[in-house]
Amino acid sequence: MPTIVPQYLDRKIFRIVSEVARERDVRAFVIGGYVRDCFLGRPSSDIDIVVEGSGIDFARAVGERTGSYVSYFKNFGTAMLHYKGDEIEFVGARKESYRRESRKPIVEDGTLRDDQERRDFTINAMAFSLQEDSFGELVDPFGGIKDLAAGIIRTPLDPDTTYSDDPLRMLRAVRFATKLSTPELTFRIVPESLESMRRMADRLSILSVERITEELNKMLVTARPSMAFDLMEQTGLLERILPELCALKGVETLEGKGHKENFSHTLMVLDNVAATDGPEPKLWLRWAALMHDIGKPASKKFVPGTGWTFHGHDLIGSRMVPKIFQRLKLPLDAMKYVKKLVWLHLRPIALVDEGVTDSAVRRLLFDAGEDIDDLMTLCRADVTSKNPAKVARVQANFSLVEQKLVEVEEKDRIRNFKNPISGEYVMKVYGLEPCHEIGVLKEAVKEAILDGIIENNFEQADAYMRVKAAEMGLKEQ
Repeated sequence: MPTIVPQYLDRKIFRIVSEVARERDVRAFVIGGYVRDCFLGRPSSDIDIVVEGSGIDFARAVGERTGSYVSYFKNFGTAMLHYKGDEIEFVGARKESYRRESRKPIVEDGTLRDDQERRDFTINAMAFSLQEDSFGELVDPFGGIKDLAAGIIRTPLDPDTTYSDDPLRMLRAVRFATKLSTPELTFRIVPESLESMRRMADRLSILSVERITEELNKMLVTARPSMAFDLMEQTGLLERILPELCALKGVETLEGKGHKENFSHTLMVLDNVAATDGPEPKLWLRWAALMHDIGKPASKKFVPGTGWTFHGHDLIGSRMVPKIFQRLKLPLDAMKYVKKLVWLHLRPIALVDEGVTDSAVRRLLFDAGEDIDDLMTLCRADVTSKNPAKVARVQANFSLVEQKLVEVEEKDRIRNFKNPISGEYVMKVYGLEPCHEIGVLKEAVKEAILDGIIENNFEQADAYMRVKAAEMGLKEQ
């Protein structure tokens, strides 16, 4: 039988598990993602071990042997310990059956084969033996090794059964196809599985929002996240999760004039943003890319003689973001960030069209704050024209804006703007209790700084405040 490449068997923990299994007269196997990743040549420190017996009791014995602290999860029948940088989870082999209204299985003790049958995909059902007499031998009853080599996502059992039992597996199929794909090999979900996902799409309703969102976030941080959203759209899953994105699909033509296909454009922007990331993907910037045009369907209008317009889609889209984030139970801080970037994503190019004045740049810096660099990344990613000359021209214009941003920031310190005049100071100077006039004065100072009437320092702000206060009839104490 095929054997795992040697370096993946070199971990001392495997020999320890093998010894404990022999002493306890049980069979133990490494299963799932670690086995898959070792054949792909990908580093992995998450190791799942299945035991034909009690996983918790077995983990306790391994913990005593290694001197490791063991965490127990009795509700799930699992235990976990850390050893030499690896996270190792133990579970007893089991077979499962499901009720249609729930994804929580009825669990019984089982064999390795039972456990492999309950796995989501053939490439995740492979195991290798930790028995002394067969150490490292691959146990692969469903041909996972062949599917892995061919780039195939396939369920061990009938896909209708697999997806109906646990509909989260449909999203996992999409995620694995996206995550495992490389420029050399694109993973594909087999046709019968795609058809099953279309039939079973409404089963997503039994999943918690948190589990769905977790999968979405994992898809978004892949190298080419567009693949995931394209697959979800094809199978009807996206309509049940983010109908606002599906509303972007299609092109309408009137008087011979059409408009951009906004769904495919959005996915291109998403991939463009993903391509700019460093070692750590910027999840919420990718969410902003995904959301940046969601206001277009509501703002779409045909103007005779001009064509299609989407005026105000930035503002409309930004107002849609909070409801989407609330529905998906995404964090409030991230919502504010995404809402801001959706609202501002047209501003930098508008600066070029209207003139890159210091005042306009100050206002952009003030509105974007610390997120100005991410905003410019999104704006550059939003250029998806197939005309190289147009792309070069727009990108050059963005470079002018970025240069002006640096110049104004160095001079005026607007990025982290804090009004030099506080409410407490106004009350002290004029002997006021909290009132409307205080806000009026502070706003006047802020606007004067942003318009370049005064510089961003206390002395000029104080002098300007006193002039405005006198115009309002306020007297110093």
